[in-house]
Amino acid sequence: MEARIAELIPRLRRYARALSTSGLPSDGLVRATLERAGQELGGAQTRSDLRGWLFGLMHDVYVRSLAGIEEGGLANDGSPPGSFEQVIGELTAGQREVFLLVTLEDMRYDEVARALNVPIGTVMSRLSRAREKLRLRLTSQARLRASK
Repeated sequence: MEARIAELIPRLRRYARALSTSGLPSDGLVRATLERAGQELGGAQTRSDLRGWLFGLMHDVYVRSLAGIEEGGLANDGSPPGSFEQVIGELTAGQREVFLLVTLEDMRYDEVARALNVPIGTVMSRLSRAREKLRLRLTSQARLRASK
């Protein structure tokens, strides 16, 4: 089991770095997720969907760490204005999580729904809104650049 978790650490780190647009340290998010996984694995020896379970744990840790931060318009991570990373950071936490899990981690909608503990319709709705917001912001940035 530990070897299977170790294989997933690079994916957890990648997802944590993408989530860290909110100013939360990505290494701390991964560490807290792995600590919680270690605590919860005490009794359970097998998990059929280990990847989904670990991303679900990371989601819980991330949401709890955001408790005092408003959704949407989270702290800028220093990315250049109009960059893809900045626009991702402007999504709500829910939209950002769904978008990153579907696009960056190549998870299916049902896997994302289980990991985030939300209905599949919520996943589809958040993803649709995230894609539309990204399209609008990136299109407007491209128009601004073209007019200069």
